Amino acid sequence: MSDVRVVISREPDREDRVVTTGTTAAELFQGERAVIAAKVAGELKDLTYVVQDGDEVEPVEITSEDGLNILRHSTAHVMAQAVQEVFPEAKLGIGPPIKDGFYYDFDVEKPFTPEDLKVIEKKMQEIQKRGQRFQRRVVTEDAAREELASEPYKLELIGLKGSASTDDGANVEVGGGELTIYDNLDAKTGELCWKDLCRGPHLPSTRLIPAFKLMRNAAAYWRGSEKNPMLQRIYGTAWPSKDELKAYLDFLEEAEKRDHRKLGSELDLFSIPEEIGSGLAVFHPKGGIIRRAMEDYSRKRHEEADYQFVYSPHATKGTLFEKSGHLDWYADGMYPPMQLDEGVDYYLKPMNCPMHNLIFDARGRSYRELPLRLFEFGTVYRYEKSGVVHGLTRARGFTQDDAHIYCTKEQMADELDSLLTFVLDLLRDYGLNDFYLELSTKDPEKYIGSDEVWEEATETLRKAAEKQGLPLTPDPGGAAFYGPKISVQAKDAIGRTWQMSTIQVDFNLPERFDLEYTAPDGSRQRPVMIHRALFGSIERFFAVLLEHYAGAMPPWLAPVQAVGIPIGDAHIEYLQEFAREAKAKGLRVDVDASNDRMQKKIRNHQKLKTPFMVIVGDEDMAAGTVSFRYRDGSQENGIPRADALAKLVDVVERRVQV
Repeated sequence: MSDVRVVISREPDREDRVVTTGTTAAELFQGERAVIAAKVAGELKDLTYVVQDGDEVEPVEITSEDGLNILRHSTAHVMAQAVQEVFPEAKLGIGPPIKDGFYYDFDVEKPFTPEDLKVIEKKMQEIQKRGQRFQRRVVTEDAAREELASEPYKLELIGLKGSASTDDGANVEVGGGELTIYDNLDAKTGELCWKDLCRGPHLPSTRLIPAFKLMRNAAAYWRGSEKNPMLQRIYGTAWPSKDELKAYLDFLEEAEKRDHRKLGSELDLFSIPEEIGSGLAVFHPKGGIIRRAMEDYSRKRHEEADYQFVYSPHATKGTLFEKSGHLDWYADGMYPPMQLDEGVDYYLKPMNCPMHNLIFDARGRSYRELPLRLFEFGTVYRYEKSGVVHGLTRARGFTQDDAHIYCTKEQMADELDSLLTFVLDLLRDYGLNDFYLELSTKDPEKYIGSDEVWEEATETLRKAAEKQGLPLTPDPGGAAFYGPKISVQAKDAIGRTWQMSTIQVDFNLPERFDLEYTAPDGSRQRPVMIHRALFGSIERFFAVLLEHYAGAMPPWLAPVQAVGIPIGDAHIEYLQEFAREAKAKGLRVDVDASNDRMQKKIRNHQKLKTPFMVIVGDEDMAAGTVSFRYRDGSQENGIPRADALAKLVDVVERRVQV
């Protein structure tokens, strides 16, 4: 038997090895229990893959990103098998891995119930314990159609002969150049237990699925299109160990407690009335106070940084977005046009930049005015699909803290450097401190302008990002059609990552709008345009902060910074006087003069997450003092009124959490 030479790649090491012909990846990594697949020339393979002469083979461990995807995709197959064993009439859709889990779509007569999910999960456990083997087969199109004749959705995928996107960006499970079916075989007899059209790879055995749980079910259109049938989707999660599964479920429990939609209702901050429409929120008085405090501080910082405030209307003629190119690229994300002025189309604006260009172009501009920094709290409207609308974090109407900076090419690098520093410092002021940066580059299928312009803009952004000393990750193809982008990714208190500020360099819209300034030599030059949204949207940032702080906002953002709680009615007037003194210093202080007993008042304001409770009884009145009760239940007694007011002012001005 002849030998073959392979290279085993384990970053950063490489090992040359000679093995006999017919050696599989499983034999290559024998004894390494964490290895569940292999990567050959960048392509994932099952461990049954027979290595070829010259292959470079990389082990894929179950804890790696690829390994987790394989684990979760394999678990999705087990779930689909379980569903068809419990509900034989169920027709198969698709079942890809997704972030932290997987799902599978089914066409069934009735929606699944929570009780159904329990039965399915129990059946999955039985299948897992059987140790069924996953086995890959290459099939012809005719053979696939014959084998899957009873699965109409699989037949549709066979017709695609490739991959197609689902509603959440996953790909359908069809091979690129060939069709493959995966069989689930009985571990002892080799008998076929179940099969699915799939490109793989999979775990060698269902026994290698250590821990999983079904989470919920929902309705979903086949392949994400409202024109297609409505299917039933079951979501699940799978992890390399039971401890990791438990940690994830604990994380979800904590995240549920912090859900901004839940907190928004409990704390009376905002609502999304059905009468107004999905994705369109109204802020209640307390939420309005938080939002105003956020905006006021941002406005102050922007004024200090020489931004000039502008305002633009909510609707415009469609010709403006034709000129900018947005109608060519983003029409699907815009509300339908309104037919006004004898057939002229008007659109609710999805972004502010074209209007800011008109402000720049309203009169002649000199190089002495540059950089010109225009800023607007501009409300925009985007027609998001109902399936992706989510509270304040994915809305249809929202207000951007939108800035557009016009500068010379010579000013661009310094402006980006100072701009990124400004953005990060301001986010830190709101209590976010754990960041990394993401560089989104050109989508080869969706861009305007020359490659040279894109390269210059991208490299300038990259250098500005690297100066911050933060991790920089690539996002190939993620840029807008007019220029590359740096986005600030921030982690919250429980480790979730949120995209915050975005900064985009744009050579192309100034060209489309024929923007010019007069240079020192009297020539007319084209400015560089930098797009920048710091919060992204005020609504979304509001939601992120609400979840980051679990509703316990720092005093400078809290709707009520302190509440007076009298031990008895005789102490109400004393506290009201304290509150008047506090309000004169710009503080938000109320007095709870309700008929509730003191302990109930304390419980009520603990639930409302009020930063300070100011408690007063006979001793305090006699001594001219107050007592502070903090959110954690601790208490500080006998504080002179002047000192108490000074402490409240200090905590608010320093923007610290208590």
